[in-house]
Formats: sequence, C-alpha cells, structure tokens
Amino acid sequence: MRTAGDLADYAAGIDDDHTPLARATEHTILARQSARNRPAMPRPAATRVIVAANQKGGVGKTTSTVNIAAALVQLGQRVLVVDLDPQGNASTALNVEHLQGTPGTYELLVDGTPLADVVQPAPELPGLDVVPATIDLAGAEIELVSVVAREARLQRALQGHPRVGDAASAGEDRWDYVIVDCPPSLGLLTINALVAGAEVMIPIQAEYYALEGLGQLLKTVEMVRAHLNPALTVSSILITMYDARTRLAAGVAQEVREHFGDQVLRTYIPRSVRVSEAPSYGQTVMTYDPGSPGALSYLEAAREIARKGVRR
Repeated sequence: MRTAGDLADYAAGIDDDHTPLARATEHTILARQSARNRPAMPRPAATRVIVAANQKGGVGKTTSTVNIAAALVQLGQRVLVVDLDPQGNASTALNVEHLQGTPGTYELLVDGTPLADVVQPAPELPGLDVVPATIDLAGAEIELVSVVAREARLQRALQGHPRVGDAASAGEDRWDYVIVDCPPSLGLLTINALVAGAEVMIPIQAEYYALEGLGQLLKTVEMVRAHLNPALTVSSILITMYDARTRLAAGVAQEVREHFGDQVLRTYIPRSVRVSEAPSYGQTVMTYDPGSPGALSYLEAAREIARKGVRR
C-alpha cells in the first residue's frame, strides 16, 4: 500500500523533462497499483439488495450505480449489477454484451428465465457480474401488465439464486451486493426493483431543481413499503455533479442534508470530465482513471455505503 509520502518521493524523482502526458500516465499506473492493494472492507452478513432510483433523468443514477459497484469490488466485495433500464447504459459502461436478443433482464422478468442463465461477468472487474438490459426491455412494461404477481418477478428471481442469501445459505461465494439500476420512471420495472430490494440509493444532482419530483419517488417507496415490501428503506442519498466553486451547489447540498439528515452520504461526487468519458471506453471511472477525483470520491462513497451495512 503506497502512502502519500511514497507518492511524494516518487513525484520528486520524476525528471523535469517529462511531459504532462507522461506524468499523467505514471500517476494512473500508481493509482491502478494502489487500487489492487486496497484493504478489503468486511463483507456483509447477507446479500444487500440496493435499488438506485430517481425518475428525474440526468442525475447520475447509472453512473453512480456502475461506479459504486466497481468501487465495492475494489474493496473486496462480490457484486451483481442488474440493469433494468432499456437504454442499457449500465451494460455499456461495464462492457458486457447487450445487443438485441442477448439474454438479460427482459428474459428474466417476462419469460421467467432463471437468473443464472442471464448473468455475465464484467471483463474489466473480476468479482463483478451483470444482468444486461437490451432494447427488448422497452416493451416489458406493457407485457408485464397481464402477468400474475407482476411486481414480484425480480424478487423471485433473486431469491431463487444460490448466491443470494447469508453465509449459512449462500456460503462464501455469495454476492455481497446486488445493485439494481432503474429506468428514469416509476413504472412496473422500478416497482419490481423496489419490491426486490431492501435499500434505496437516490442520486441527486447538485442543481436548482434537485428536489423536484423527489416527493413522488418517496411516495412510491412508501406505497411499496406499505403494501409489498415492509423491509424497504431509503438508506443512502448521494449528491452528484457537485461543483465546489458555486454557491448553488453548496446551497443545494445543505438543503438536501436538512431534509434527509444522516441518509445523505458525506461524500459528494464532483462534476468530472473523466467520469463522463469512461463509459465511451466500456469502463467505469474506477478503471479508466483510478486516481481522478471522481474515482476517489466514488471509492469513498462506496466505503460509506459498506459501513452502513456493518452498523445495522
């Protein structure tokens, strides 16, 4: 494990003639080595199913899903990402096959295909598995309307897999986290996720309209808790696209914290070009640029989420 002093000594030894690109490359190599050597967090006693939801688009929901998942893997956890968004952006960022016809969440929910038959390993991150979403999922909302117990299809699929459960039932090979990336709507796909999960993570953009529409999401969570899933709770609110240079961002963060208190993670995710670039290379920022502020912030946010599970 390299300390800040080690990095400072290393930087001092770099020849002044090195170009900025060379220095950036060396920095990234050091960051990758550091990522591999990070001490593991304690594993939760049982699989934690976390639903990433916000019907407001453009808040960093999918970006946060894949980067929190990747960060948890780097912290020694075994993670499954379930892509429930027909756009398939989480599948793209994790570099898994999701062309039309690829078995994924559509087959899982509509056809009842077993979870084991639709899971793919993420090539960039050993320990991370993915259920991809294809464009076929766009029609699932309509097709599920006539299906018996349509709200519980994902819940049954997860409960039927041998890697979901506690140490006694699922063993050491269990998934520590299942993170479900919802579409930006409150339809049947999102309801399926909320019924299957125990925790909701809500990404909120640090902008003027941050809390707009959040009330409807919270009402939906309350409805699901009252009628379908009494265990459901909003466990984490993550402030994204935070620009420390503006008063607006600080004001929004303060307002969100006043509303939600300890549910708001202490770590804010900064607005970052590197975070935005990573999916175009089929990567999360955790592997694309591990030493960037965005990657380090997601790593710290993942630690906070992991510690929430330890405390419970």
